[in-house]
Amino acid sequence: MEHQAHKLYKYHVWANRKVIDHLKELPEDFYEKEIQSVFSSVSEVMYHILIVDHIWLGVLLGDPFDQIMSSVNRLTEETKEMAFEAMEVRFHQLSEEYENFLSRQEDLDRPLTIEHPSYGRLDASLAQLVQHVVNHGTYHRGNISAMLHQLGHRGIPTDYVFYLYTLNKS
Repeated sequence: MEHQAHKLYKYHVWANRKVIDHLKELPEDFYEKEIQSVFSSVSEVMYHILIVDHIWLGVLLGDPFDQIMSSVNRLTEETKEMAFEAMEVRFHQLSEEYENFLSRQEDLDRPLTIEHPSYGRLDASLAQLVQHVVNHGTYHRGNISAMLHQLGHRGIPTDYVFYLYTLNKS
């Protein structure tokens, strides 16, 4: 039986896909358009979600902190010049990496200890950390929706219940 954390991650992928597909329908110039908000543009929010998802996959894989930060620095440099289409591809690749990781796990409730240079030690299960990734994405998809409204465009509903409705239709 599939673990709830794995199901939640699938929701995260679905919700990101919904936002990306919605953004494709909007005028080209809005994506990088400067706006007075939590982030300076919709693209900044998307890159932030991508980078943080990347960080947490490294944590889940047990990569050392320095290795994670080195890969984040590379990804940050890439995203500075990344076109929307390339960002979409990178989201897809990252979701496949997560899916491969999650499908190989025998126990998503197993404990994991994280050592962070500033925050210290954290003992949490893999499932709790996946929940964090999902919550983080949900929070920032809400930022995107608010920014789109501010720019005169409608948002797209990505609440978990809408995902559940799509599962009932299939």
